[in-house]
Amino acid sequence: MNETMNAFQEFFKLPPEYKSTFYSTDMSKKCRIFSSTLNYDNEDFHYWRDNFTHHCHPLQDHIPLWPQNPSTYREVVGRYTIETRMLLLRILDLICEGLGIKHGYFDSELSNIQLLSVNHHIPCPDPSLTLGMPQHSDPNLISMLHECSIPGLQVWWDGRWMNVDPMPNAFVVITGLQLKVRHDFLFGTK
Repeated sequence: MNETMNAFQEFFKLPPEYKSTFYSTDMSKKCRIFSSTLNYDNEDFHYWRDNFTHHCHPLQDHIPLWPQNPSTYREVVGRYTIETRMLLLRILDLICEGLGIKHGYFDSELSNIQLLSVNHHIPCPDPSLTLGMPQHSDPNLISMLHECSIPGLQVWWDGRWMNVDPMPNAFVVITGLQLKVRHDFLFGTK
């Protein structure tokens, strides 16, 4: 995991000219970097981050679009995405078991897309003016977050926002809207 986090840090340290080749707000682009959100031009205020996102599955289809620099990026991040995918699929199987539905139920188009999204929080001269991300729900089936050492993740629990403190080498797994909709459909709940 440390090797992968180092590859991300090295990528963000590269010259702006190189990183600008990946800059895009085009959602159809399979490997892109953008600032704030994809709606930058229409935002009333901007979030203090750059985001690097790329597709990961199937790996052989997407890895040629990934950065060639740092030189280890494709190899290191490729291994990482394979391992995290296996972990996420195992978690989805455990969710199936817990819900009492057929093992492998989510092994379909619901789990075919795998995105890697890396936030880079740039140092701000006046941190009191910075904003993290707004309240949101992930639109996908399931998300796995690695917070590094930067705190800020909060979850809505029992009628209030609670901090999720970062833990070294740990992931936070969050169910997305697709899983909630699928659950509500299967069990007739709202």
